[in-house]
Amino acid sequence: MRKFNFCAGPAALPEPVLRQAQEELLDWQGLGCSVMEVSHRSGEFTTVAEQAEQDLRDLLGIPDNYKVMFLQGGATAQFSAVPWNLFGAGSKQADYIHTGQWADKAINEARRYGEVNIVASSEDRNFSYAPAADSWEESADTAYFHYTPNETIGGVEFPYIPDVKSPLIADMSSTILSQPIPVEKFGFIYAGAQKNIGPSGIAVGIVRDDLLDRALPDIPRSLSWKIAAEAQSMDNTPPTFAWYLSGLVFKWLKAQGGVSAMAELSLKKSGLLYDFLDRSAFFSSPVSTESRSRMNVPFVLADDKLDKQFLQESEEAGLLNLKGHRSVGGMRASLYNAVSLEAVEALVAFMADFERRHG
Repeated sequence: MRKFNFCAGPAALPEPVLRQAQEELLDWQGLGCSVMEVSHRSGEFTTVAEQAEQDLRDLLGIPDNYKVMFLQGGATAQFSAVPWNLFGAGSKQADYIHTGQWADKAINEARRYGEVNIVASSEDRNFSYAPAADSWEESADTAYFHYTPNETIGGVEFPYIPDVKSPLIADMSSTILSQPIPVEKFGFIYAGAQKNIGPSGIAVGIVRDDLLDRALPDIPRSLSWKIAAEAQSMDNTPPTFAWYLSGLVFKWLKAQGGVSAMAELSLKKSGLLYDFLDRSAFFSSPVSTESRSRMNVPFVLADDKLDKQFLQESEEAGLLNLKGHRSVGGMRASLYNAVSLEAVEALVAFMADFERRHG
């Protein structure tokens, strides 16, 4: 029996997708072998790759002047790829908003290749909020502006999209496909797959055409967006199984009603949990109300001595991976697209019962 999985990543995958992959594992498309055993340049796999790209374009409404890439190295590789690809056209300065650990990793990597200007930071309140739009100002001479719309560890989500003149870059690893986004406002969007797209091992990059010729001259081949785009993400052998599974997730999302339906569901799920937290005298959320994430919900117990017991009992109840990140402690429930409303209802019921017994 499958349990309810609240892992922050690698995260839950839709059960119908897993079942289809299981059914096709040994004999894919009647070829007598697995999709993992087929050449990435075969006609059969090329069809999979092209369909996955088209489905993603359909889901997000990606304009024609953007290239879609399926990349390796996760979002972490893009922390390096962003400055490598954008610091070669003049300015080697970039603006960053610092909202937590993932923004911090991106900032530290960019500093290896140029100057980073921190236009805003929420460190003063332990990264528990997203800085307001009127609290920062874009630099006059900057190659790009980078932010992390959702911090999975801190559970902080931006309620707005920065309005800037330079190319806007976003690490959407934990929010992509959870709601409609105006892609045309961004220069480059990147996302590790292992939360809302598919299994770990692949990442998505969406880049505006005019940014493909701004790379530093000595950029490593494996980090070049231009090379990846020109090679249709097959400059080297790609992670074919992860690509195939991501394509199945895109089809599943379409069948659910697309990203608008996911946005509505995410509000229901996160609203149910936050409503309980706000009513509880035993559990609480450390995140400012206006910056609460729909995808990652951290919470703490009034008595942290009960943390271990809570985790043990929740796992016994079939509620998996609720332990908070090691850097912040507490608990965290990740509510990605594949996590059902039923799962959140079961979590809230368990938490209410735990409070009655220990509060």
